Formats: sequence, C-alpha cells, structure tokens
Amino acid sequence: MKKSNRRKFIATAAASIGAVTATSSMPLFKNAKDKQLAHHVFFWLKNPDSVEDRDKLVEGVKTLSKIETVKEIHVGIVAKTEKRDVVDQSWGVSELMFFNDLAGQATYQTHPVHLDFIKNYGHLWSKVIVYDAMEV
Repeated sequence: MKKSNRRKFIATAAASIGAVTATSSMPLFKNAKDKQLAHHVFFWLKNPDSVEDRDKLVEGVKTLSKIETVKEIHVGIVAKTEKRDVVDQSWGVSELMFFNDLAGQATYQTHPVHLDFIKNYGHLWSKVIVYDAMEV
C-alpha cells in the first residue's frame, strides 16, 4: 500500500471514528417528559382453580384498554415456564399497562371505566399487588 493511500485510509478512518464518537456521546436517556410509567398489577383469584373466574377477570381487565390514557396493555395468565426459586407463579391474572406520564396514570385511577372494573370484577380476587415503575 502506498503512503498516500495509507494516509487517506487513516484520515477516513479517523473521521469515521470521530463521527461515531460524536453520535455515541448523545444522551442515552429521554427527557423526563418523554418517560413512560409502567403499571403492573397481579391478581390472586378467590377461586384459583376456576378457569371460568380467571377468564371473567381477563375479560374485565381488557375493558381497561378503553381508558384514553392507557397507551398499551398486556393482559396475561401464569406462563407454564420452568419452576425456579425466583419465579412467582402464585397469582392468576396480570395486567401490564403503560402511560405517558404520572398524570395519565392518575387519570386512570379515577376513571369511570376503572371504577366500574373494580365494582364489577372485584369479587373475583382475594389479593392484588401493584408495581409502578418510571422509565429511566
């Protein structure tokens, strides 16, 4: 390889590395206003062996998607995954939903659809645990 070609190669490579470095120094985190809130709820059924009760609760949880501040919802039942000490399979139904911000989650809490859900389906569960997490 000639010296001039080597110099061009080194100059081009250095420029490319500089561009990558500049790009990688951009902030890794979103602005606080762009961070989502994840709302994960686990329900323990009063009758854990009742598929009918489980399916009725799933039906009820899915109605919560009608609330305008709910951006995404995932409704689930216990997966038949490998049993390990760190996996809790004692619950029956879960919901994972995302809100754009704390205000959206606050609206959800007092929304008539949410209050109707509690009134109409609350008799199906014996215990509820909620995990709310703000995106970082």
